[in-house]
Amino acid sequence: MMSVHLLTPFPKMVDMIINESILGRAQKKGHVSYSVHNLFDYADPPHMRIDDYPFGGGSGMVMKPEPVFSAFDQVSKVLDVEKTIRVVFPTPDGKQFTHEIAEDLAKCEQLIFINGHYKGIDQRIRDNLVTDEISIGDYVLTGGELPTMVILDSIIRLIPGVLNNMESADTDSFAHPLLDGPHYTRPEEFNGMKTPKILLSGHHQKIEDWMMEQRKKKTLERRPDLWKKYTASTEKTE
Repeated sequence: MMSVHLLTPFPKMVDMIINESILGRAQKKGHVSYSVHNLFDYADPPHMRIDDYPFGGGSGMVMKPEPVFSAFDQVSKVLDVEKTIRVVFPTPDGKQFTHEIAEDLAKCEQLIFINGHYKGIDQRIRDNLVTDEISIGDYVLTGGELPTMVILDSIIRLIPGVLNNMESADTDSFAHPLLDGPHYTRPEEFNGMKTPKILLSGHHQKIEDWMMEQRKKKTLERRPDLWKKYTASTEKTE
């Protein structure tokens, strides 16, 4: 079972998500356990602050090291130190998140997510606790909870037994070198919009060839970077 710990100043934000959908189902099935730790519980009295002004001046506030280190120490007491512990910090200046990273993290039995806020977190946290700094895109959010949930959702769905149909996950965009193709379901015709006849033919090879052409077309149009990698890899195998 994967053990996931989330350090955050806003536990309700993550509680609402991890108890629903695939994340919640994975927990009910016994594939993962979640523990949410409120960083304010680890702040020093009497002010119970988790942030302060940055040394050297500048705008914004920085998350203090004491609450994070204290929470981390508490979490460490229930983890198996003989097994790998990955500590993920979502940050715009981190490594770009990919399906390959999700696959790698999905193999880990112990994950800790540190959710930053304000201007950032004290560098000593990053230098001494964090193992993986990950960015979900070239933009900035107000906190780390949403990117944490994005990363976590991508990871949990890859754990064997979480999804009812693992083959579906294996053929999704980014699990495959090409983007996913179009999908249709009943009814065959809706408001004059018809399902492509090839999908109703029952000819599996022709359907597979058609779907591959659709994937190639979409990838070429929308992600020329992926198309370049795909054509380069196919040329090597020819």
